[in-house]
Amino acid sequence: MIRLKTEEEVALIRENALLVSKTLAEVGRHVVPGVTTLELNKIAETYIRDNGAIPAFLGYGDFPYTLCISVNDVVVHGFASGYRLKEGDIISVDCGTLMKGYYGDSAYTFPVGTVSKETERLLKTTKESLYKGIEKATVGNRIGDISFAVQDHVERAGFSVVREMVGHGIGRKLHESPEVPNYGSRGQGKKLEEGLVICIEPMVNAGTRHVYLHDDNWTLSTSDKKNSAHYELMVVVRKGKPDVLSTFDYIENKID
Repeated sequence: MIRLKTEEEVALIRENALLVSKTLAEVGRHVVPGVTTLELNKIAETYIRDNGAIPAFLGYGDFPYTLCISVNDVVVHGFASGYRLKEGDIISVDCGTLMKGYYGDSAYTFPVGTVSKETERLLKTTKESLYKGIEKATVGNRIGDISFAVQDHVERAGFSVVREMVGHGIGRKLHESPEVPNYGSRGQGKKLEEGLVICIEPMVNAGTRHVYLHDDNWTLSTSDKKNSAHYELMVVVRKGKPDVLSTFDYIENKID
C-alpha cells in the first residue's frame, strides 16, 4: 500500500535526508588511496550516532554494516572489509539513517584519485540519469515516466541499467511501495500523487546489465567484471516541480 506523507512527515524525512547527505560528505572526505572500507564504515557509524540517529542499514535483514560499500564491479550491497582503496578505483557508498521514527537513504559513487576517461563518463552519465528521472517526479506523471527517463539517457550513452534492483518509497519504513525501476515505458505504472516520497537510484553498468549474487547473499556484482555506478536521492512528488530532500551539495561544493 502506498502511503502519501503529510507536511509534518516530510519535514522529519527531510531531517534524515540532510543527515544522510552530510554523512556521505563526511565519508567522502576520507575516500583516498590507502583507506580501508572498514575505516569508512566506522567513520559513517560514528557520525550518524553523534548526530542523534541510528544507522538504518546495520542489522536490517541481518546486514552487518552501517554502509553498503561497493567497489568497482560491485553494483550494490557490498560489505566493508580490510580492502584498501587504490588510485583509479570507484566506490559507491549507500547510507541510511533512522531518526525520529523516519528513514533517510542516499548513495554516491566517489572516484578514488584519478580515474579513466571512460569511468568518468560512466559516473557522469549515471548522475545525469538520476536528475533526468527526478525531473519526472511530478503530480500526474507515472512511475514509468521516471523509469524511461533514466533508461533512455543511460542507453543512449552506451551503458546498461541494472534491472534486478530498483528504487523505492520511503518513510516510516526503509523500503515502502511503490518500487521505482530504472527501466520502463512512459505512461505506465502507478500515477504519482502529491506527498509521495521516493528514492530514485540508477545503478548503471559500463558493460552488460547482467549481474550475479555472491555467496553472502547480499553483494551484487557485474557479470563481466566491468565497473558499475550508483547514485540515489530522496524526492517528494509535487505539482510542477519535485522537492528533492537529500543533496550532493555537501559532497560536491564542500559545504559544511
